[in-house]
Amino acid sequence: MPPPAAPGLMPRWLRALPVVLLIVTGVVEWVVPGWVQLAFLFAALPPLTGLIYGPRMTALLGVAALLLLVLPATRPPHVDDADLGAVGAISVGGVLVSWIRSRYLRDLVVVRNVAEAVQRAVLPPLPERVGDVRCAGLYRAAQVGALVGGDLYDLRASPFGVRALVADVQGHGLAAVATVAALLGAFREAVLDEADLGAVAARLDRRLVVDAANNADEQPSELFATALLLEFPPGSRQVRLVNCGHPPPLLVRGGEARELSADAAPPLGLGAGQPSPAAARAVSLRAGDVLLGYTDGVTEARDASGEFYPLPERLAGRLGHEWPPGQVPPLGLVEFVWRDVTEYAGAITDDVALLALSLDRPQT
Repeated sequence: MPPPAAPGLMPRWLRALPVVLLIVTGVVEWVVPGWVQLAFLFAALPPLTGLIYGPRMTALLGVAALLLLVLPATRPPHVDDADLGAVGAISVGGVLVSWIRSRYLRDLVVVRNVAEAVQRAVLPPLPERVGDVRCAGLYRAAQVGALVGGDLYDLRASPFGVRALVADVQGHGLAAVATVAALLGAFREAVLDEADLGAVAARLDRRLVVDAANNADEQPSELFATALLLEFPPGSRQVRLVNCGHPPPLLVRGGEARELSADAAPPLGLGAGQPSPAAARAVSLRAGDVLLGYTDGVTEARDASGEFYPLPERLAGRLGHEWPPGQVPPLGLVEFVWRDVTEYAGAITDDVALLALSLDRPQT
């Protein structure tokens, strides 16, 4: 049975602590006056070892403690048979608890490894660049211990340009992972097939409508998601936007940050199964511009007084202090927003996704 934690995951002094305490307790028990009873410390060592090591090491230390108390050469003069019985019984109990803990910990490690594999499959790390677009993403799940939740982002090269998606599905945490995977799969297919960005949104909408109909018995409530789709057409310094009920992206330009609104379209999944393509808005970009897509886990974070996090104002107020105008790096932007919102709100209670994009194509 492996130990509960690999040795490299804990400090050396902590691994050595049970052995050091055993030796120190034995020596002190020998030299203290008779009215000082320290034998109870021997009984505390096996449970302490069980918190650091597995059952084998716990049993070994328990046997060592008993030998120190039993052998004539090392037995302290003030230890009686009752102390021996207590140390023996607690050692046996410590080994049992350590064995149970090791079994549960091993299962947790397996689950954690599976969760990490799911995260890499569903939300793989973004490269620094896709085509002419520099990018950086950040995802944090609100559910404790979860690596994937209800928010998502993706960036893909296609025959029609580089296309990006930021979305927030109904619910959050592990319950929303299936919907996240379905949306990502539909997006990755649609960006290769559909020439129009609005048609990509229609494909995503149809996927949620079909999934909701197929799972009506298990999930009677509506299945929907807000989504922001962006497209960087080849040979152009424009970005096209389709917004399906999602918070508008921010355009970071110079020392300012402003929202880019688009024609409102309903959230995905609320169509009739045959939705018409949403209209896309085109926005011209300048050198140094950065687009920031985000989910409502950012803007709905509250401070101690209940005020929502004012993302555009907070970002505009710090741009000049963090970076020179026109030199905002996508990675630095998402890291700054995450750091700032966590300092503002203290605890984030919703999933958070951030995607920063910058077009490096030369001006034509």
